Amino acid sequence: MSTAAVVLLGVIAAATLVTAAIQIALAVAGLRLARQVRDLGERVERDIRPLVSHATAVAENAARVSELALVQVERADRVFNDLALRIDETSRLVRGVVTAPAREGRAWLAAVGAAIGAVRSAQRERAAARPLEDDDPLFIG
Repeated sequence: MSTAAVVLLGVIAAATLVTAAIQIALAVAGLRLARQVRDLGERVERDIRPLVSHATAVAENAARVSELALVQVERADRVFNDLALRIDETSRLVRGVVTAPAREGRAWLAAVGAAIGAVRSAQRERAAARPLEDDDPLFIG
């Protein structure tokens, strides 16, 4: 073989060796990068895990508070409904206690007024039926 061919084969071999070295360096760098990404993922997961557990606890507490608030609102609703019913019942009782005696009192007043009217009417009729006297017979004058 000629010298030029050997030189060219040497250049090709050197280029192949450089290409292989670059590929090995890239593979090593890729493995390091993969390891760093894995470590970063583990760190993020380790750091986020307490946040997720806290968020879960907060959500559970919020749900519990919501349930308790709903129970209290329902209880207050029942209390106010009972209160409204008792107020209605009390007002009906008070109305019955007040209006019945007032009606009876009005009836008594009407009866007394009718009796007084009857007495006055009888007095007027008697006065109209009596003859008028001129003067008092015992009067000297």
